Amino acid sequence: MDIDTTWRRRFAWLWAAYAISSAGTLIAFDAFPLIAILVLHTGSVGVSALRAVGLAVGAIVAVPIAPLLERRRKRPAMIAADLIRFAAFASVPLAFGFGWLSLAQLLIVSVMTGAADIAFRAASGAYLKTLVPQGELLTANARFESTLWTATILGPPLGGAAFALFGPVITVIANAVSFLLSAVAIRAVGGHEPSAAQADTPRLRAGDVFEGWRYILAHPT
Repeated sequence: MDIDTTWRRRFAWLWAAYAISSAGTLIAFDAFPLIAILVLHTGSVGVSALRAVGLAVGAIVAVPIAPLLERRRKRPAMIAADLIRFAAFASVPLAFGFGWLSLAQLLIVSVMTGAADIAFRAASGAYLKTLVPQGELLTANARFESTLWTATILGPPLGGAAFALFGPVITVIANAVSFLLSAVAIRAVGGHEPSAAQADTPRLRAGDVFEGWRYILAHPT
């Protein structure tokens, strides 16, 4: 198999994993608030907290997560993010089946999946650069972006329809399985990923994180 065919095959697996992961994330976009309202009969304060917690996690972990991933291989990080999301989502129907499901668990799951989602996206973008030749990066990134925006547009309404047709348990199980399939696709990418250049990358300090937030908050844009 020649080099051109090899990287294209590996990119196809990575693209499939990205598509499955994006679809799973955005189909589940409204799942937890709907479960909180329809299953747990949660009030407006609890539902608002559930809505806000994922965005809050994004604001907190977005700055430190990039340098942490910079020091690690990206493919294992992506697989780990998928497996974390699978386990977190799978815990919801399991707890529901035993009558243990609570708003606190939904909040914890939302935090875990929000952080894992950010890690997956950061790692996938960096990994793409090691997989695709320089002259093909524009096309590859365009495919990733079109996939993400398609999932953004279609995911939430499809998730709501699935929730109405199949109920909360089946819908969340399907979302959990999507992350497991994404991990399998990333595993199928194969090949050798070069080691992260740890010696050339300064270690992250707590002060660096706060400095990053200060920069963002003070920037006019």
